[in-house]
Amino acid sequence: MLAVLSVEIRKLNRSLAALLAVAAPSLIAIFTFFNLLRGKTPMPWEMWMVSGIGIWSYFMLPMSVTALTALVAHMEHGPKSWDHLRSLPLPRWRLYAAKAVMVLAVVAFMSAATLMMTWGAVMLATAIKPNLTPSGTLDIALYASTMGKVFLAAILMVAIQLWIALRFSSFVPALVVGIGGTFFSVVATSAKAGVFFPWQMPVNMLVSTQAWRVNTALGLGCGLGLIVLALAVAHLARREVL
Repeated sequence: MLAVLSVEIRKLNRSLAALLAVAAPSLIAIFTFFNLLRGKTPMPWEMWMVSGIGIWSYFMLPMSVTALTALVAHMEHGPKSWDHLRSLPLPRWRLYAAKAVMVLAVVAFMSAATLMMTWGAVMLATAIKPNLTPSGTLDIALYASTMGKVFLAAILMVAIQLWIALRFSSFVPALVVGIGGTFFSVVATSAKAGVFFPWQMPVNMLVSTQAWRVNTALGLGCGLGLIVLALAVAHLARREVL
């Protein structure tokens, strides 16, 4: 399994995944930087950090997962290398499990990078305008914990997107599902049923006044997500790619 993971890492290094992993968090940091410079009075640390987490979980995370899973799948679909890979003397499920691990690792990195870049953007902006230095305490442990929950709640969404991207050689089905899921998540943000919608589960981690929403979305997103991911690996290992 380690050998397969090593190969996947080398493939990612030669792809646009590294650019995507840096670009998405950077966009949030750039927005935070200029938004802070526009301010007139200091705002609490919580406002800037939670805002960064919110933008990530609400919009940038779903779109990044859509792009990342399509990219990872296209690395094999494009050159039509599945026949070669599936003929190798190793269990097929390892091929798909390795891709799942790599996708989750990249999403975890992007989540952490969003926190760090948001903090860096605030520090850089306040170096230019010291009078806008955020008030209150920077509770990095709390923000890291919240971002960790966002990542765990996103596993179901990742599993669905990766399953579709690997199942079909065309990138269109995965893009349609990803864009559609993000669209309905945005237009139905306040819907109570959103807690059961995979694309809205991550943003529910920010609903501090309703613990049941956080617990439900986290339980379904992580628990059911791992089950769906395992089912996807088992299903893909037994079927041919269309």
